[in-house]
Amino acid sequence: MVKTMPVDRLSDEDIRNILTKYRKVALVGASPKPERDSSDVMRYLIKRGYKVYPVNPRYKEVLGRKCYPSVLNIPDEVEIVDLFIRPELTMSYVEQAIEKGAKVVWFQFGTYEREAFKKAKEAGLTAVAHRCIKQEHARLIG
Repeated sequence: MVKTMPVDRLSDEDIRNILTKYRKVALVGASPKPERDSSDVMRYLIKRGYKVYPVNPRYKEVLGRKCYPSVLNIPDEVEIVDLFIRPELTMSYVEQAIEKGAKVVWFQFGTYEREAFKKAKEAGLTAVAHRCIKQEHARLIG
């Protein structure tokens, strides 16, 4: 049996609206290592005016910004929770996104987990999967 990847069913217009409306991003799995995708995406979003909160219990600071051990520790509103972690870790962060009142959970490439995705949608969050927030921003907004 062939396992197919579910689609988030969001149009380009939906993604464009997310990226223009929401500006506060919790970047889960943030890393100070410049070769990491999370580091590249964080720099990209900051340069484009997003308020980015790195989340990773391993670090005190990432790219000169205070790093938080969880989404719930961020002292500000969070609109997008962008996941750069292994799929088996996503459920905990989806639950944090729900509790924090986030609007969007963004599953970067390689982070999708079906039950976590489903839980986000059932809680009323927009769930984006199998897309890169940086690539989508560059493609749709520039």
